[in-house]
Amino acid sequence: MEAHGDDASSVDIGVAGFDGFFHEHHAPIVRALGLALGDEHLARDAAAEGFAEALQRWRRVGNYDNPAGWVYRAGLNWGRSRWRATRREVSEHAGGQIEQAGVDAAPSDPRVMPALGQLSIDHRVVVVARFCLDWSEQQIADALGIRPGTVKSRLSRALDRLGTELGSP
Repeated sequence: MEAHGDDASSVDIGVAGFDGFFHEHHAPIVRALGLALGDEHLARDAAAEGFAEALQRWRRVGNYDNPAGWVYRAGLNWGRSRWRATRREVSEHAGGQIEQAGVDAAPSDPRVMPALGQLSIDHRVVVVARFCLDWSEQQIADALGIRPGTVKSRLSRALDRLGTELGSP
């Protein structure tokens, strides 16, 4: 019975650590997922799923160098699966464009959201992680489970495409 009591106190400490983590990272991750997935409601659900998974595995996830990256990836994976499951309905409703991702998340230039909508999701997620979450290429690579060179390549291609879409040289 004593071992069980020790485990319970460890869980309490872990949950307290998760609480602080959640309060610090929830809004930025929802904002990033909103931009990456192109749907504010899907982003909120995806973030909730990502944080719920993190809480279930907090003893391990809480020790990662970038637990927010783990939550972002888990939420992104869930959101992409959900999006694929409803792709036809979303395409017919949204006409292939991403919706405004909420006032907090929307870039100040109104041309940016439609331009982001022209990117593939693989390119969009690296742009969002780099510029919305301010993660390094290595942090993005770790979070998404891809090589840093892949991040660099996707980021370069995405920025070239955004430059074209936005009329930049």
